[in-house]
Parts: sequence; C-alpha cells; structure tokens
Amino acid sequence: MASYDVIIIGAGPGGYVAAIRCAQLGLKTACVEGRETLGGTCLNVGCIPSKALLHATHMLHEAEHNFATMGLKGKSPSVDWKQMLSYKDDVVGQNTKGIEFLFKKNKIDWLKGWGSIPEAGKVKVGDEVHEAKNIIIATGSEPSSLPGVEVDEKVVITSTGALELGKVPKKMVVIGAGVIGLEMGSVYARLGTEVTVVEFLDAITPGMDPEVQRTFQRMLKKQGLKFIMGAAVQKTEATKTKAKVHYKLRKDDSEHVLDADVVLVATGRKPYTDGLGLKELGIEPSKRGQIPVDEHWQTSVKGIYAIGDAIEGPMLAHKAEDEGMACAEVLAGKHGHVNYGVIPGVIYTHPEVASVGKTEAELKDEGRAYKVGKFSFMGNARAKAVFAGDGFVKLLADKETDRILGCHIIGPGAGDLIHEVCVAMEFGASAEDLAMTCHAHPTYSEAVREAALACGDGPIHA
Repeated sequence: MASYDVIIIGAGPGGYVAAIRCAQLGLKTACVEGRETLGGTCLNVGCIPSKALLHATHMLHEAEHNFATMGLKGKSPSVDWKQMLSYKDDVVGQNTKGIEFLFKKNKIDWLKGWGSIPEAGKVKVGDEVHEAKNIIIATGSEPSSLPGVEVDEKVVITSTGALELGKVPKKMVVIGAGVIGLEMGSVYARLGTEVTVVEFLDAITPGMDPEVQRTFQRMLKKQGLKFIMGAAVQKTEATKTKAKVHYKLRKDDSEHVLDADVVLVATGRKPYTDGLGLKELGIEPSKRGQIPVDEHWQTSVKGIYAIGDAIEGPMLAHKAEDEGMACAEVLAGKHGHVNYGVIPGVIYTHPEVASVGKTEAELKDEGRAYKVGKFSFMGNARAKAVFAGDGFVKLLADKETDRILGCHIIGPGAGDLIHEVCVAMEFGASAEDLAMTCHAHPTYSEAVREAALACGDGPIHA
C-alpha cells in the first residue's frame, strides 16, 4: 500500500492540472484514471477531437465556397471520412501522450483503474488500497439524456458517438441547441448532412446574450441548419439504421415526427460520481448530482475535496483547470483563488461565439446602470478580407465608473479575442483603458478596441 500527500480521482482537465500543480508545489501525488489514456472526456471524446473535425470541415467549406473567389481554381476536394477520423484520432493521441509525458516529468504516479473512497484518507483502485492525506474528486461529467430517448451510440448517439460514426449520415436530428449540439451539427452540415436542431426553449444557446442568440441562429440557418424551437421531445424510436423523433410543440401541444439516419442527443451533461461511495462517506450530492463544497473546494468530509464538472458551476474544462490549480494551492498551504466572474465561454462554430461576465439581461435584472459599446466586423478590414465580416463585438460597462462588466463576441477568432477582455476585467479596467491601448492593424482585435471606443465618444470605423 502506497502513501501520498494527495490522490486525485480522474485525469481530465481538472484532475491532471491539479496533479501537476500539486507535484510542482512539492506534494507526493498520484492520479487515478480508468481510461487507457489520460486527459478525460475533454482530450479523448470532447473538446479536442471535436475541434479537429470543426477545423477539417471548415477547410472543406472554404474550398467549396471561397477558394474560387480568391483565384484558387480546381475541383472541390472530396471527403475521405476514414482519413478525417484518423486525423482526429492522431490529434487526440498527440495530446494524451503529452499528458503522460508531463506526469512522468513531474513524478506523478498514474494509478490505473477506477477509484472509490472506502473512508477518508483511503482510495481503492482495483484490489489495492492507497493512503492519502488529501483526496481530490475530479471525476467530470457524462452526457445526460431524456425520458423515452434510448442511447445506443450507433443510431441514437451522444457527442461520443458523433465523433466516430461509421459514415456521414444523410439526415441528422440534434436534440438540444446548446454548445455541443451546434458544434457537432455544424460539422455534419458542412459534410452535406441535412441537420435539424430540435430545442425545448425559444432561443438557442441558453443563457447567452439575446442579440448574440438571434444573430447566431440566423448565421447557422444560412449555413443550412434547420431549427424547430419550443419543441418538447417525447421519445425516439430506433431501428438498426433509422430513427424517428417524436416531439410536441409547446405553443399548441401539436404532435410531430421527424425521420433521421442518426439522432444526436445533446441535452447537456451531469456529474459522474457513480461508484465513488459518496453516500457511505456522508457526502450528499445536490438534486443535480453535484457535490457540495466550501470556498476551499472541501466537501463535508475533512480531507476530501471536489472540483470541475463534479461540483456546481459551468461545465467547462478551463473552469475545472482553474479549480484544480487553486485546490492544489490550498493543499500546499497557500491561498487558492478562482474569479468566477471572469470565466469565458466559447462556441467553436464558424463564426466563433465567445462571452465573459454579465449579459444585458442580467444587468437589467440587477437594476444596474450600464452602457453598451458595439462594433460590427463589417467595419474591420482584416475580417472583410477573409469573408468573415458577419458578427459584432458588444462591450458592457458600468454607466458611472466605466468599469468593464462583460463582453459578447460573434465573429472571427472570437474565442481568442475574448481573453483581452478577461485580462482587462481581472485588473478592474475601464472601457477607456481598453480603448486607449494601441492595437495592431490589421487585426480582428481592433474590433474589440472599437467596441471600447463606442462606450465613449464613438468608434472610428463605423
């Protein structure tokens, strides 16, 4: 039986980052992982492989729609689906091997297998029990489904099945217009699939800025995605090669049926804590299955901590990473901190969508006086040059102090542009601070500066 300062259960973004930070801070560290590879959902069947397919299919879209305009003539490329999946697998392999290398470099023991906690201070992996002064639960999440919807990962699939379909389907129904549904729906729409998105609510991407929601949906429709909004899915019926999706429209209770070759269930995710033995330890998860923790990520049991998708908050890899680092700092006797007001969210469609901080709706609910600085990418020379003039940057600032309260971007490179605003918010910057900062020309980032200028006397290029 080995003894450690800390054992982390789960090697996803939260777990592996916590392990590396613990090791850097001089703690004897082990990480439990039952998969054949490290990196969790994100690296194996989530963020990373989906980005590879989004990139590949965006290149296809460019070849089909924009190459000729730029003087690149010739036959449009044909899709070798097996090769595309092989490229995706190679990207995953490079990343997971990278984590393995980092574990060796930082002298972290990988305890292979699935972990449980028989009692505080002990972690069981297989038949072996290991001792630890502290335990961090970083077990992540799994796809959640709906009543009447039976997932088989062949015809009725989750995001995991969507990354390894045997062939490109002719018709796909996506249940849920959140991040995963729209990203994977975009991939298949670009490959020629007829994609219909069925959403229970009246707007896509719940919780996002309403103006972004409307603009984004309009752009996706232009790209060929169809939307059925305000629809409650009742059940799916699947054979070996086909499926039917039964839904009711909320406005009039009318019943409808959609035919599909594949149904992608993208109705969110739920914490994955099965088999840990939480109830026996006296840890009672919330109704949504989340583990309650205090401000130092400690559960109700001393010495047992939890981070990432297993606890409350947005299910984002970078939120888990931040918590992993902060929790490690706490265990090493330092002051770990996560600024939950500055956690960006990104959708990697084309155009990308990114946001941080407050939305207008939230500020109105709070009764806070604010001002809006908005700038369209049509006024950005670089964006126009690469067929990416659609979209805008919207900056929200306090009406009195000019302090930046939030930002919402739909346009080229939005996922990278948002971090300029994150840094500004972390330092408590005003819109004027951002507006007075010189930005290189021609770059997409100038649109962010112009939005900041729009909070004052007005933008230059509008």
